[in-house]
Parts: sequence; C-alpha cells; structure tokens
Amino acid sequence: MISIIMPAKNEAEGLRGLLPKLRARFPDAEVIVVDDGSTDDTASVCAEAGVVCLSSPYSMGNGAAIKRGTRAATGDILVFMDADGQHDPALIPQLLARLDQGYDMVVGARGSDGQASLHRGLANGLYNRLASWMTGHKVADLTSGFRAVRADKFREFLHLLPNGFSYPTTSTMAFFRSAYPVAYEPIPVYQRVGTTSHIRPFRDGIRFLLIIFKIATLYSPLKLFVPASFGFFGLGLGYYLWTFSTVGRFTNMSALLFSAAVIIFLIGLVSEQITNLTYRRDG
Repeated sequence: MISIIMPAKNEAEGLRGLLPKLRARFPDAEVIVVDDGSTDDTASVCAEAGVVCLSSPYSMGNGAAIKRGTRAATGDILVFMDADGQHDPALIPQLLARLDQGYDMVVGARGSDGQASLHRGLANGLYNRLASWMTGHKVADLTSGFRAVRADKFREFLHLLPNGFSYPTTSTMAFFRSAYPVAYEPIPVYQRVGTTSHIRPFRDGIRFLLIIFKIATLYSPLKLFVPASFGFFGLGLGYYLWTFSTVGRFTNMSALLFSAAVIIFLIGLVSEQITNLTYRRDG
C-alpha cells in the first residue's frame, strides 16, 4: 500500500481540485494531509474528500508536517507531493515504476521551465552542483518536494529532518550517505493554485545553503575540512616565504596559520569518525 502525504498551509483552493483526482486515480491509497496551522478551509475540504487530515494548532513548518505525516502513515511506500496543484497525480506511477527497478528513493526532477522564477532556478542550480560535489553523485533536483520513498528507509532519518523548509535536501543527502539508491524522474511542474509560495527566496536561500553545509559535515566532513585546512596551510606557507624573504625570520602569524591548518584537519578527522558512527548499521 502507498501513503500519499501532503503538507498544507492555507491550500484549500488547491486541495479542492487535487484531492478528487487522487481519490479517483488511487482509490486504495492512504491520503494524508497535514494541516500546518491553516486559517482557511483546508480541514473542511479534507473532510469533504474523505481523507485523513492532521491539524496543528499553529504552524510548525514544512519539515515538521512531513515528519507528522510520516509517523502517521501505514503504507510501505510514501509519496510526498505539494498540495498547491503543482504536482500532477498522474505522474505518481512513473515514480513508483522507478522504485520497482531497485531504487529506495525516486525524486521528481524539475526542468528549467519548472522553476518558479529565474533567481529560484539559478539558486537551485547552485544547490544541485554543491550537493553533487559533496555526495559524489549527480543531484538533478535537490529541493523537489515530489518524491516516492520506501517508508522504512525514510524513517531512519526523521530525526535529521529540519522543522522548516528543505526536508528534501536533508533526506536526499542522507540517502546518498547511507548508500540507498536514488533516482531522478523528469517531471513537468504546473502553476500553483491559490496564494503565493510560502518560500521567501533570500531568507530560505540562505537557509538552504546552511543546511547543505550542515548536512555536509554529517555526510562527508573531510570534503569541507580538508580544503579549509590546505587553505590555511597555503596562507601560512605563503606568508612565511614572504616574511623570510623580506625580514629573514619566521613570524608568529605564520605559526598561527600553520597551527590553524593542523587543528582544522584534526577536527575533520574527528568529525569523519563521528559520521561513520552515526551511519553505522548493526543489523
């Protein structure tokens, strides 16, 4: 059985058109709408459609809604999608078909025409390249909220998911780190229904970048610490060569830069060991 989970905050208008389509195409699926403190008719629309609605008394964030929905779901396969009409239920079988090919997560990857705006598209492109470098795998769409995953695998990382935006970032990189196969399925994205997006490009863009680097320290810390260590070592060496050629001595600043390089490298080694323990599997 599959469970379809949709976080919703004031998405009554989008749900009115989306829920009947889901019910018609997947009559046996468990549909869960997580009402994240909505002030519109989201809960009543869900009741009319006969789907489960988990309501929060106040907004706790997109990631918190995903976690609540995941804990309540009973299906072996979880499908996450937006409640604003951007994702077509007719595309869900494509994601499920890729899961049957041996993948543990299939992400609906948006093309350039599926981005909400030019700056959002450029930002997502940057995130994809950074994540690809950190994971060593091609990341086609790091922030897509349309994905299908195996429930038991996804629940392993619930404690890592942030309560705010970018649960896709965290879950994607965690799956790669744990050697769970991830596939990308190209999908079209439609114009959202209702209010404007809850994502604030500048504020949440900075948050996305911070999350990438936070996850990188959990995913592959040496990829961050080793370049930083070599950077400080290079500065120390360059400064030493300059001071030796000009004043003929080894300065305290050179010693400080060399010490910083060693300390950063050792921190990276310790972080790498912590990461290995975090992802250790004992049956």
